[in-house]
Amino acid sequence: MGKKLTEAQIEAFHRDGFVSPIDIFSEEEAARLRAELEAAEAKWPEAFVGAARNNAHLNLTCLDEIVHNTALVDAAEDLVGPDILNYGTVLFIKEPHDPGFVSWHQDARYMGLEPHVGVTAWVALSEANDESGCMRMIPGSHDRIRDHNDSYGKDNILTRGQEVQDVNESSAVSTPLRPGQASFHSSRVIHSSQPNNSDDRRIGFVIQPYMPPSVVQTITPTYAQLVRGEDPHDNFIRAGRPSRDMDPEDVVLRDKVNQTWADILYHGARQRRDF
Repeated sequence: MGKKLTEAQIEAFHRDGFVSPIDIFSEEEAARLRAELEAAEAKWPEAFVGAARNNAHLNLTCLDEIVHNTALVDAAEDLVGPDILNYGTVLFIKEPHDPGFVSWHQDARYMGLEPHVGVTAWVALSEANDESGCMRMIPGSHDRIRDHNDSYGKDNILTRGQEVQDVNESSAVSTPLRPGQASFHSSRVIHSSQPNNSDDRRIGFVIQPYMPPSVVQTITPTYAQLVRGEDPHDNFIRAGRPSRDMDPEDVVLRDKVNQTWADILYHGARQRRDF
């Protein structure tokens, strides 16, 4: 038995490359976090456009709260060990009846992190199901990195529209989540999501990834937060936590981190997009 996960859940993660669902927040807590997030969105709409949705935990306290939530970090510890860095976050919001989708891909293919031992936490702040475009996983596909093609599709919300070809979708498993639940997946597992065909926003907040401090960034120096334990390796520039929403210094840090992310995610790409 781990700190948060059962032995069966830990075994499922290592076998399939993901585990879901995991109860993290109560429905009331999830509703509060969503309300705080949407209040911030109404007050600072510029912080929710394009690349600004990346690493918003550095300038929004409600998202910082999620990153450091004890239950979520306990689950991460069960998978990566007691010393944990947060490399960064992405806020995925699909509006009602939005055609945006995520193609089949592997996170590790473009992140420049070695070795591929990080785990991505996907936290639902609204209902995530097949209608609203929850994540779908290919069990066991975390055995190796596949070749990807860059499509730059208009409705593909990945940076390059990157996609793995010839995925056997008959083996795909949906990972529906209620508000307050989370899933964890390996940075190597093949996953995707469909458009939101529901009448509500599909709001997912992604920690990508939680990782041990032994991981290195192979493309360019960048930032990470120490979430738990110790960091004897010092492979990343240390990022702090926000004391209030949209502090100007925190916004500058977020933009600086996002610039390094763009350099990493678009490394070798034929074009760049603003997300």
